[in-house]
Amino acid sequence: MLKERVNMNWLAEVKKRKEELLQDLQGLLRIESTKDNATAGPGQPMGRNIAQALDYMLRLSEREQFRTGNLDGYVGYAEYGNEAASQYVGVLCHLDVVPATGQWTTPPFEPDIRDGKLFARGAIDDKGPTLAAFYGLKIVKDLGLPLKCRVRVIFGTDEESEMECMKTYTEREPMPVSGFTPDADFPITHAEKGQVNTKFYLCSFGGSSAGDAAAPQYELVRFDGGGIANMVPESGVAVVAGKPEALASLAKRYETYCSAAGLAGTAEVSAGQATLRMRGTSAHGMVPHVGVNAALKLIRFLGGYTFQPDATRYIGFIDKHLVDDHLGTALGIACVDDITGPLTVNAGIFQYDGTSVPFFHLNIRFPVSYSSADVLKPLQEKMAEYGFEMDREMDLKEPHHVDRNHPMIRTLQKIYEEETQLEPALLTTGGGTYAAFLDNGVAFGALFPGREETAHQVDEHIIIDDLLKATAIYARAIYELANLD
Repeated sequence: MLKERVNMNWLAEVKKRKEELLQDLQGLLRIESTKDNATAGPGQPMGRNIAQALDYMLRLSEREQFRTGNLDGYVGYAEYGNEAASQYVGVLCHLDVVPATGQWTTPPFEPDIRDGKLFARGAIDDKGPTLAAFYGLKIVKDLGLPLKCRVRVIFGTDEESEMECMKTYTEREPMPVSGFTPDADFPITHAEKGQVNTKFYLCSFGGSSAGDAAAPQYELVRFDGGGIANMVPESGVAVVAGKPEALASLAKRYETYCSAAGLAGTAEVSAGQATLRMRGTSAHGMVPHVGVNAALKLIRFLGGYTFQPDATRYIGFIDKHLVDDHLGTALGIACVDDITGPLTVNAGIFQYDGTSVPFFHLNIRFPVSYSSADVLKPLQEKMAEYGFEMDREMDLKEPHHVDRNHPMIRTLQKIYEEETQLEPALLTTGGGTYAAFLDNGVAFGALFPGREETAHQVDEHIIIDDLLKATAIYARAIYELANLD
């Protein structure tokens, strides 16, 4: 444990730098740093805008005279502390954001301060917390506080997608002895569920079966919904062909279905096709029950009709196994433990266009007491039974768990309790964070208890007083973790 403590009002130090902090944060928030493969290339593997965000943070780091590093655009860092020390503490942040869909009150990449809150995509996930950690390190440096080891604030670029940034970092850099990521909730998240992220393709697409003899009522021309596997789709679209009278009847029944269920759906008939649209509510894929999956609500309606064989198989499986089932019960993979709770399933992407092989993409999060093998075996069996094949290029993440008695956790609990006068409870999550890349890593803020969770949602924001408080906590945490025996 830390032998010598600094008696300091950390929050007062943050408030001295409030305007500068907000100015720097707003500059970062103006960058639309979503992943863009179309502009990816050498030095900008995640696309032009994410590269711009990384360059922005590295320029801020150079301004503060931190040591910096840039691993070919995958990840960068700002470092301070005892340069001769072999070990370092890591603070793992990310600069990429999810797309800003939906109807925002103000433009999502034009930061707006109102009612004591800063609104913008990335305000809470994770640009606001990134600047809080960065300013925490800046305050330690400004005050000339001694550190036994080095501290790195690490800037990831692919957290919302494949985490290629941290995979690259682990291959090319020695890992921190301990650390945290400011990418979840306060107090401390010490356990994370494992994940299975993969597509499932309809086998024998274009073939037929003995049960295909009945004439279909309609032809499914196109169905799609969602765009990111770890987000609940807020929109779904189906284009259906058929006879004019039948399409008019279908459209009317769809409007009745939406009205009865309290759903935001519309139907339009034109040129021999009916276009059915559904609006839902987006949410993070780790809590699919919080959102309204527009694609699945549309599938539930389509499941009452017959289409061409491939479309009927596609719709039928999804309707039976995914609609209104976030726990994997119908898939045969439901499980639960006392540490992280139940397995969850988010159906995040759907595509059927009549030409390419139809697929849907699942984001499955399972408890820490289980392994990916426990999920994959029954899942593959169920899919094969219904004629679906799992993508060979799946993304697997095993669960992560740090013992509650680890010195780092005890230190962070003490800091949180003394700085906030709140209970430093240990949390678990279905989300996946950078903490899992560290043997001794936890998620530590920056969302305070009782605050609205707006990550990945319309009108994402951070409360400015909370931003300042988090910065003070991070400054103290950086100082104390870097001086642990």
